[in-house]
Amino acid sequence: MVIIAVANQKGGVGKTTTTVNLGAYMAKAGKRVLIVDLDPQGNASSGLGIDKQRLHHSLYDVLVDGVPLASVMHKTRYKNLSIIPASAVLAAAEVELTKIDQREKRLKQALANAPYDIVLIDCPPSLGLLTVNGLVAADRLLIPVQAEYYALEGLGQLLATVQRVKQALNPALELVGVVLTMHTARTSLSQAVAQEVEQHFPDMVCSTVIPRNVRLAEAPSHAKAIVDYDRFSKGARAYKALAKEVLARVS
Repeated sequence: MVIIAVANQKGGVGKTTTTVNLGAYMAKAGKRVLIVDLDPQGNASSGLGIDKQRLHHSLYDVLVDGVPLASVMHKTRYKNLSIIPASAVLAAAEVELTKIDQREKRLKQALANAPYDIVLIDCPPSLGLLTVNGLVAADRLLIPVQAEYYALEGLGQLLATVQRVKQALNPALELVGVVLTMHTARTSLSQAVAQEVEQHFPDMVCSTVIPRNVRLAEAPSHAKAIVDYDRFSKGARAYKALAKEVLARVS
């Protein structure tokens, strides 16, 4: 089992879009995939058709009360793809976990021996206890970076947190790649950001670039991954290629 945390404390960089679509394409490739929605906004959950208002159990119960993963897991419309959903109540876990022993390892403990090939963790846009749980549980880190002016702002903070997690809690954590999202090939800004990211992360930038694409933006409102919503769109082709690339990097 390979556990990949998808993280960047900057919001709106395409973390959830990347998690959901990678999950769908990896499942399509025959991998048994679990998505862990670690973001209290629960966008990965609703994007895969989970009604957050009707959840009896969610990731909150796993982290705070030690409810087994199996009783919280939901199957999705995609064969081989399951999800541990989140709802707004997960925000309370940040506070409640502070009283719990080994609080940074709750997710890691819950995922031990889970029957999946790939686990994708959709981390929240912050560097609090939830994201730390994601980084401690993961073997690999995938960082989506939006191709825009402030792209690298805050990445230093993320990398410092990753370094602290590696030293104190998870020495096995490795960067699997940095993926450029919302890229507009025609603009010189996108090109400049791509070059800058390449300088900061030599050899770690994924060769697949995710374009800015209306169909990608529309898909979640239909509770579908892009493979289902419009598999011939530019966004679908990009995520299919990225899934292949990430699988090759982790194998």
